[in-house]
Amino acid sequence: MFKKTLISLFALLVLAVPAAASAASGGAVVFSKASGTGEDAKGGLFAVNDGRLNQLTEDPTDAEPAFSPDGRTIAFARGGDIFSVRPDGSGQRQLTSGAELDSVPVVSANGRFVVFERRAAAGAAADLYTVGVTGGGLRALTRGAENDHEAAFSPDGRALVFVRGTLRPGGDSSEDLYSVRPTGGGLARLTTTGGVDEFAPRYFAGGILFSRGESTEGPAAYADVFTMRRNGTKPKAQVAGVGSAYVEDVSPDGHLLLFRRDQGLWAKRIGPAKARKLCQLPDGSETNGTFSSDGKRVAAFVASEERQQLVAITVANGRQTELAEGFEVSEGEGGTSIGPVIAWQPRR
Repeated sequence: MFKKTLISLFALLVLAVPAAASAASGGAVVFSKASGTGEDAKGGLFAVNDGRLNQLTEDPTDAEPAFSPDGRTIAFARGGDIFSVRPDGSGQRQLTSGAELDSVPVVSANGRFVVFERRAAAGAAADLYTVGVTGGGLRALTRGAENDHEAAFSPDGRALVFVRGTLRPGGDSSEDLYSVRPTGGGLARLTTTGGVDEFAPRYFAGGILFSRGESTEGPAAYADVFTMRRNGTKPKAQVAGVGSAYVEDVSPDGHLLLFRRDQGLWAKRIGPAKARKLCQLPDGSETNGTFSSDGKRVAAFVASEERQQLVAITVANGRQTELAEGFEVSEGEGGTSIGPVIAWQPRR
């Protein structure tokens, strides 16, 4: 494991972003990148702001960045533990430790704690845990043999929705949606659809939005997009029919859906409205698209002229602006991996 936690003074000076510039650009877009293998591996978290590409951390295992709602803290996973760092690369803290594998952090609506997935070993079922955003206060939110994952906070921070995978007879897993309070109380099952999975849940202005279909990888996988009330009632299809549709993000105001279909990224107003294709995605792309804090733009890695570009896409007209000019995804021996999580800094 290559844990380089010290960043040079020169790097810190380069990474510092004036508040005015940050506000003008709508905040930094942060993602992870790793290249090479063994002792030659390099990477970490990177931030793009005002056309500048800055490296925030220097460990190639760093991934899954998540901003606090005030935009002042980034929680991320590193080699099986959860860390946090400021958007300029300073103030790095280790929040969890131990033999367990911790991943997929999500910062609470009040910015005080982080919810994450904990596994006893690779491939094991996950429980949801919480830890203070500066460390301390570690406790289990869910426990059991089920696989609890993909947690998302409600806008008011009073509830989380998550996916619970339960083994069926024969060894297959059935995935349903549950909700729970951040204290661990009020656990409620929201979906009971038998042989169909629900996954990728997000809260929106009218309830919960999610994908429904077959969540496993392979040719049998498919999905449509549905909404329902917070208590699991009144399910309604939003995107269905030809071509699978997978939830990517919901705008901060809770009215716009971003989804992936047929290697394209699409946007749709939630309700009886038509979807618009925003861009074409690279073959095999696994990175998400994400809304800016005002919901007017989307950040994504897109396919362009036989290479990938990190761009901001204006939702209203599909216009693309390259965020990091000259940035090349593939470099070095051993291949390069990006993502899978892109995070756009909330505007303060």
